[in-house]
Amino acid sequence: MNAMSDPETIFKACGDATRLRILALLQGNELCVCEIEAALSLSQPNASRSLAILKNAGIIQSRKQAQWAYYKISDEFFAQYPALCTALEKICADLPTTKTDKDTLKRLRETRPCEKM
Repeated sequence: MNAMSDPETIFKACGDATRLRILALLQGNELCVCEIEAALSLSQPNASRSLAILKNAGIIQSRKQAQWAYYKISDEFFAQYPALCTALEKICADLPTTKTDKDTLKRLRETRPCEKM
């Protein structure tokens, strides 16, 4: 698990629409990278770059299972910055794209398992 970044790095990581959309999907979820890519219509390089920035800032964590990488909000980040996590949750919930992105993710999960995306 990454050490926590300085506040400037954390806020820079959150200062991008794509990364905020990823954080919105990760609220209360652990998602495979393929689910994030499909739900947000991201290319693999764009998703990987955004996820790496969030991970390097200590905001998210990942785990590998076979060939799949799964991401969630970092337990350490949540423990160290609970008020910031609450604020990010509100910001992400209020994004104009959040409802559509979550609906898309729900539809994708109902119609095809992660391994087939």
